[in-house]
Amino acid sequence: MAGEFSGWRLFREGLTRNRGWTAHWRDPDPKDSYDVLIIGGGGHGLATAFYLAQEHGITNVAVLEKGYLGGGNIGRNTTIVRANYNMPGNSEFYSHSLKLWEGMEQALNFNTMMSQRGVLNLFHSDGQRDYAARRGNTMAGQGDDAVLLDRDGVRAMVPALDFDNGRFPIYGGLFHPRGGTARHDAVAWGYARGADSRGVDLIQNCEVTGIDIENGHVTGVQTSRGPIRARKVGIVVAGRSSQVAAMAGMRLPIESHVLQAFVTEGLKPCIDHVVTFGMGHFYISQSDKGGLVFGGDLDFYASYAARGNLPMAEHVVEAAMTLMPAIGKARVLRSWGGIMDMSPDGSPIIDKTPVEGLYLNCGWCYGGFKAVPGSGFSFAHLLATDRPHGPAARFRLDRFETGRGLMDEEGTGAQHNLH
Repeated sequence: MAGEFSGWRLFREGLTRNRGWTAHWRDPDPKDSYDVLIIGGGGHGLATAFYLAQEHGITNVAVLEKGYLGGGNIGRNTTIVRANYNMPGNSEFYSHSLKLWEGMEQALNFNTMMSQRGVLNLFHSDGQRDYAARRGNTMAGQGDDAVLLDRDGVRAMVPALDFDNGRFPIYGGLFHPRGGTARHDAVAWGYARGADSRGVDLIQNCEVTGIDIENGHVTGVQTSRGPIRARKVGIVVAGRSSQVAAMAGMRLPIESHVLQAFVTEGLKPCIDHVVTFGMGHFYISQSDKGGLVFGGDLDFYASYAARGNLPMAEHVVEAAMTLMPAIGKARVLRSWGGIMDMSPDGSPIIDKTPVEGLYLNCGWCYGGFKAVPGSGFSFAHLLATDRPHGPAARFRLDRFETGRGLMDEEGTGAQHNLH
């Protein structure tokens, strides 16, 4: 497997119209029982399966996906990777995840198109500058990189921004050089291929319709392809978390909201970094094909529909024009929506549930893509050892019941849709 993607192989297949490639993973029928079942074949579920096999030697594992692998949020995002958090709990987790990103292509032997082009968070007031400085110090203390830029420093990096906007003048920015982007589909495919090659069964078109519990202990699941027994079951289904957990009689502190993203026609290079607008929830980068990829706020109502609406599209485009009027004539080619699992404090959950043998991974809000490797690594550790992984130790489920350990990163209070 290690030589399958050698430079010579790619050259040879290019000369033979790529006729020699074989399927990257098996399409097995489900077995009667497994040691671990993972519900959800997105980035987090596939990464969990990979690390269970690689780090813990647990290979009698199945990933159950109701559609096709990577068909959910892992393929519906703006591909941003970063570790620029300010609060204990989040800071060390995303730092750990970024380190895994940096070694991912070697670990998977798969090109995930990781591009550490840097993430630039703009600020527009003295107060925001002070917060950016504190945030940068936290990042540096965690061992990550942060550079506080003044107005001229930002102008040298992104000259096309509107620096003299009457309402939102740009004072400077906090630059995170090791942040950037990666190819979302390639991340899913790389983890799928890696898990499959280590013996994990990836079972597509297998919808979980029930969770079997006896005497407070999970015993398996009911699916559209029949019952499957298991000693342990992990729920990793993002915006569908509340629906799946309800099958086990649980009510989660999760609301599901739609987050839209957009991409323009291909343009000449004009943005070398990921840029975020400090006075509105807006972020933008340019893909390798030249399209501008951007997004903004959630649609502010709960929904399970993986599509957006026109009022929010208008809101996001208004922010784009405020920040960078030069792109006003670019044509938007398409938009899409992902279902976000929003927690009350804007931070995730990786923990056991009250049902013995049933584990939960959810509440990623806007941060699901950049968390993929860290989430998979930490959830695999929990499933394998029944102990929380250090960087994810604060992601407890009971913090919403007791009020202890809440991680309100943005200071917006217990409102799901504001995180």
